[in-house]
Formats: sequence, structure tokens, C-alpha cells
Amino acid sequence: MAIPGSGLAKGLAVTLRTMTRRSVTAQYPDVQPELPPRTRGVIGLFEENCTVCMLCARECPDWCIYIDSHKETVPAATPGGRERSRNVLDRFAIDFALCMYCGICIEVCPFDALFWSPEFEYAETDIHELTHERDKLREWMWTVPEPPALDPAAEEPKEIAAARKAAEKLAAQQQQEGEA
Repeated sequence: MAIPGSGLAKGLAVTLRTMTRRSVTAQYPDVQPELPPRTRGVIGLFEENCTVCMLCARECPDWCIYIDSHKETVPAATPGGRERSRNVLDRFAIDFALCMYCGICIEVCPFDALFWSPEFEYAETDIHELTHERDKLREWMWTVPEPPALDPAAEEPKEIAAARKAAEKLAAQQQQEGEA
């Protein structure tokens, strides 16, 4: 049998206990949060690496990446060589109102043109302004932190090992030709 009003007394006791404790709430605009390293914020574009292959736009499940390009003719590098054509990036935009931040675009980019930036303060008053063009994406690229250092005890990457072996083989061949 409960005493009438005991529930009220227990509730007030909880309230008094929590009122005397120090608050752990960080007042966000005044106090910047401590973000963990490699935090996912927005996507930054390293435009020099972009070859306009369109893999990021094709693989995006939300279709929020817009790319426009044109072909440009590059003159022959050597006399008698043939002209080449290459794609030139005209527009690269990401609609962050549609983006679900899955990172598929970053993973499929074969040329490392897209990176996660820890920037998270990019709110807009109008939803149409959440489509950020390449200038804004390029600005965020400079906020991308350096990748973590490799573990000194880790196995050497296969690509580097293969390149080193090829260079050693070539050097050995050149040394044998020099002795002969």
C-alpha cells in the first residue's frame, strides 16, 4: 500500500538532485564542439584530380551530384603525333538537401578527387541554396585533415612493393648493360 503523495515526493527528489548537478550541455554557438578526427561533415572537391569520369554521379543513390563538361582538343605532344581530346569540367555541384552522406561517391572515385571535410556549419535559410557548386566544394577541400600515418609495423602496400621491385629490376638490367 502506497502512501498518498509518495510519487510526488519521489519526483521532487529527482528534480532537486538534478538541479544541484553541474550541467553538461555545451552551448553550441558559443562553445565549439570537440570533433573526433576524420569526422564526416561535407564533401570537398580536389578539382585537379577530377577527370570527369562521372562515376560519382552514376553511383550516387540519391542522384544529388551534377556534372557538366565539354571535350577539348589537346595538341600532339611530339611532332608527328596525334591530337588527343580530354574532358574539361564545367560544373560540379552537390545538392546537400538530397545527399544522405553515405560516402559512396568518395569510395568509387578512382582519382581521389572527393574527400570528407569536417565542416558541418553550412546551414542555409533557403533549401535551394544547399546546392553547392565547385567553388564552395573546393573551399572545403582545405579543411580536410591529413590522413592518419601508416603503422610502421604494417605490411608494405602491394602497389608500392610492385613499383619498388620493377625499379630494382630495371636498375639491375642497366647495371649489367653498363658492365658489358
